[in-house]
Amino acid sequence: MLSRTADNLFWLSRYIERAENLARILDVASRLANLPSAYAGTSNEWESAVATAACVDTFHDAFDEVTPENVIEFLAFSPTNPGSIRNCIETARHNARAVRTALTVEMWEIINSAWLELQSLSAERLRSGPELARFLAWVKEMTLRFDGIAYRTMLRNDAYYFSRLGFQIERADNTARILDVKYHVLLPQTEPVGGGLDYFQWAAVLRSVSALTSYNWIYRDSVKPWLVADFLILREEMPRSLACCYGNIVRFLDELAVSYGRQGDAQRLSRRVSSDLRNATIEGIFQGGLHEFISQFIVGNNHVAQAITKQFLT
Repeated sequence: MLSRTADNLFWLSRYIERAENLARILDVASRLANLPSAYAGTSNEWESAVATAACVDTFHDAFDEVTPENVIEFLAFSPTNPGSIRNCIETARHNARAVRTALTVEMWEIINSAWLELQSLSAERLRSGPELARFLAWVKEMTLRFDGIAYRTMLRNDAYYFSRLGFQIERADNTARILDVKYHVLLPQTEPVGGGLDYFQWAAVLRSVSALTSYNWIYRDSVKPWLVADFLILREEMPRSLACCYGNIVRFLDELAVSYGRQGDAQRLSRRVSSDLRNATIEGIFQGGLHEFISQFIVGNNHVAQAITKQFLT
């Protein structure tokens, strides 16, 4: 496969996954903003949404104040924000168009129809509560359909493996950032850890990755910070956990090594990250600092992505 084709498939999947995560981030911020009056006004959920999306500096370059309207505009619709939902879908469609012969018909149709529908939507109308909720649900449904269609229709060849690598790298990055922002940004200093607002926020974190029900299945306990962190970092049966993402990354890179007859830094680095996750304990993570652990993971994840790019995509 041409490296340019592999690169387009890799980034197509990353932008699709990024659009879904942005929709989930905005959905959670909106839910937290609508908490009962006993909690409303004590949180900084819209600042945390910008921080989770890793675009604090670019946001403040565009807006002077963090308001719901400005955050929604910037993360969902802004043409000047390269990471907005609108631009993610448009860039994904551009990558898909460049590699149409590597995609199944159904994959192209879902991303192209989503892009066409997006052109007809009015950003001003979608900023209202019910309309915004419907838009975010539409984004999540579109990305889940694309992911499911890819899984059900693609041949298990190098095109599939590069596509899945993009999904997993982006998913791991977003899960880590969601956890980090909750732990360091979302709960105000005046609020007690373990209090009502803290509980609602951790539950919202689980909802943001569609994991509240499965959390209850595994732990059969109330929502507790260390259990949520354990679930989203170390539990391999959780599809969005860091451990599950890296188990899949190692597996897909091994398949590519068989196809191309050689291994390189991408395999070595991904195995190291996966091994560190398998050998970690949640007690050790909290003892060393959750923020420090996640920061180190994000750096390592970026190194793996760069190694994949250098080894296969350039």
